Amino acid sequence: MRKTLFGMYKKLYAGFGPQQWWPAETPFEVIVGAILTQNTSWVNVEKAISNLKKNNALSPSRLRTMPHARLATLIRSAGYYNIKARRLKNFLQFFSVHFQQDVTVMAKVPQERLRRQLLAVNGIGPETADSILLYALGKPAFVVDAYTKRILGRHRLLREDATYEQAQNFFMKRLKIKVQLYNEYHALLVRTGKEYCLKKKPRCSMCPLRGF
Repeated sequence: MRKTLFGMYKKLYAGFGPQQWWPAETPFEVIVGAILTQNTSWVNVEKAISNLKKNNALSPSRLRTMPHARLATLIRSAGYYNIKARRLKNFLQFFSVHFQQDVTVMAKVPQERLRRQLLAVNGIGPETADSILLYALGKPAFVVDAYTKRILGRHRLLREDATYEQAQNFFMKRLKIKVQLYNEYHALLVRTGKEYCLKKKPRCSMCPLRGF
């Protein structure tokens, strides 16, 4: 199974090349993006982040002190904007109290402890927490999403109704613990899910994983 997973990775990497994910200028921008991307497309998140930048608002202090209504308006394109504004505020309160709004301080906390702390923040689930750990802080947490479970399910490697933890363990127990590998693998699976392993009418004959 270990060879199968790595073989899938090599096929996807050969087909798509490096993904250079997560697209952001700073670790804090990654964190904001991870919260905003819940239940929406990345295109919509990019619009919201661009709007925050245009309004000189993409900083922990500015976002934390900004009125809820104003923040919700700025991130409107990301969908569920009132809910996401609250989730951002929840994180920013946590970020300020525990880490003085400093990503470098946050990164010094042991991974498992920090993950538990993140999951205790209202509005942050496993996928968001692990995205923050991996992409913002460079910690080896394999991120699982709907694309991941769909692809593995269709290749009969994992049940599509597997829990987040089951899917994550499936990868982490079989792959070397390497941040760059986890980063690229997840990004490649996302691209595969978006372009080929569609929920309806999958394009299997054109997929880099065809015949696997």
